[in-house]
Amino acid sequence: MAVFLFWHILRSERSPSSTLAWLLAIFFIPYIAIPLFVMFGGRKTKKMVALKQSFIELEGQDVHSTRGEERLLPGRVHGIFPLQGNNEITLLLDGVVAYRELSKLLLSAQHSICITTFILLNDETGEAILSILTQKAKKGVTVRLLLDALGSYKISRQFLADFKSAGGQYSFFMPMLHIPFRGRANLRNHRKMVLVDQRVGVVGGMNLSRESMGKAPSTKRWRDLSFLVKGPILKPLYNVFMSDWKFSSKEVLCFRDEDFLLEKTESNELLQLMPSGPDVGGDPLHESIIASFFSATKRIWVVTPYFVPDEILMRSFCIAARRGIDVRVIFPLKSNHLLADLVRNDYLRDISKAGGTVFGYKPGMLHAKLIIIDDELAISGSANMDMRSLFLNYELAFFIHSEKKVDELASWTQNLMDHSEQGVKKASPILEVFEGVGRLFAPLV
Repeated sequence: MAVFLFWHILRSERSPSSTLAWLLAIFFIPYIAIPLFVMFGGRKTKKMVALKQSFIELEGQDVHSTRGEERLLPGRVHGIFPLQGNNEITLLLDGVVAYRELSKLLLSAQHSICITTFILLNDETGEAILSILTQKAKKGVTVRLLLDALGSYKISRQFLADFKSAGGQYSFFMPMLHIPFRGRANLRNHRKMVLVDQRVGVVGGMNLSRESMGKAPSTKRWRDLSFLVKGPILKPLYNVFMSDWKFSSKEVLCFRDEDFLLEKTESNELLQLMPSGPDVGGDPLHESIIASFFSATKRIWVVTPYFVPDEILMRSFCIAARRGIDVRVIFPLKSNHLLADLVRNDYLRDISKAGGTVFGYKPGMLHAKLIIIDDELAISGSANMDMRSLFLNYELAFFIHSEKKVDELASWTQNLMDHSEQGVKKASPILEVFEGVGRLFAPLV
C-alpha cells in the first residue's frame, strides 16, 4: 500500500514541499499517515474540476482601466472573472456592525436568499440568523443555505428542522464520510457569502457565529473583516453560488441577467472576484498574489490569522523586503490553532531578517484576511495566507482597486499594529528543532 501511495504522490501535481511532507509521513508513521492520505490527501484534478459547473466564462462588463491596475494584477490569469466597474463596497470592520447590517439585509429580502458559509454554530448568533431565515422562508422567500460539512459539523439536523419545515433548503458541502474517499475530505468549502434578491451581498471572512459577529460587543470576539457589495460584481458571486449549490445539492439554479437589480451606485469601485480551489484550473489566487508582490513599489501589508506560506510565496516576501518594499505581516499573537502558531514563527523570523516587520496582535484572535499593495490595491476574502487556503480549499478573494478603500483599510490595519507586539521572540534550541520539524510538515497543516 505504501509503495502504491509513493507512486501516486510522485505522479500527482503537488509542490515539492507537499510531496516531501507526505512521503516522510508515510515512511515514518505509515499506520497513521496512510489512512489520513486516503481521506485527506486529495488535491485538485482535471476530473474534479470537470465535476462542477463551470463559472469561469461570464458575460459582463469587462473594464479596461487606464489607472494602472494591470501593473498590479496579471490581465489574464486563468480562472478569474473580468474586472467590474460601477460597484459600491462598504467595509464591515466590526462584528456588531456586520451583524446589524446582515440582519437588516436578511429581513429586507423579498424573493431569495443564498448563503454559503464555512461555519454555522448553534449559539446566540447562529440561532438568531437561522430564526430570520426561517421567518423569511415561511413568508415565501426562497432560502438556500450551503454549509461546509467539516466547518459546521457541530450543528445537527434537528437544529435545522424548523428551517426545513418552513420551506428553507440546506445542503452540506462535501460530507466527511464520502465513499469512495479519494482524498476529498481534505477539500473544504471555505467561501463565505450572503446574497439577497440579486441586488446586494455580504462577503469576506466572517462566519455565522458569535466568534465573528453578534448584537453586542464581546471581549472574546475575533477581529474580522467583511464587505457589503452592490453592483455588477453580484453576477460572478451568484455564478459561484450556483456552481457550488449544484455540486452539493444536485439542483440546477438559474438567475437571469434581467432579474439583477443593479441600482446606480454612488461610487464607481473597480472590483474583481477570484474564486480559487479544486474547481478552478491552476492556482490563480496564489499566482496573482506573487505577481502583485513583484509589482509593488511601496508597500506590502498582510493581515492573516495563520501564516504558513509555500516556498515560492515566502521567497516573494523576502525578495520584496530586500529591495526596500515596506513589508509587514500582522498575525494574532495567539491564534485558535496551536500547531499553526508553532509552524509560523520560523517563517516570520526569516521575513524579519530580510528587512520586513512582523506584528503579533495582542488583544485576542485576529481572523481577518487582507493584503494591501501600495496605495491602489487591496485583496481580501476568505483565504488565509497558508497552503491550505491557497492550494486546497474552495476560496473567494476580492481584488479592490480603489485608493479610497485602500486608505480606509490601511488605517484599520494601522490600528491593529498599534495594539500589537513587534517581532518574534528568539526560540530556544529545543523549540528550534520542533519549529524545524513543523516547517517540514507545514504543507499538511
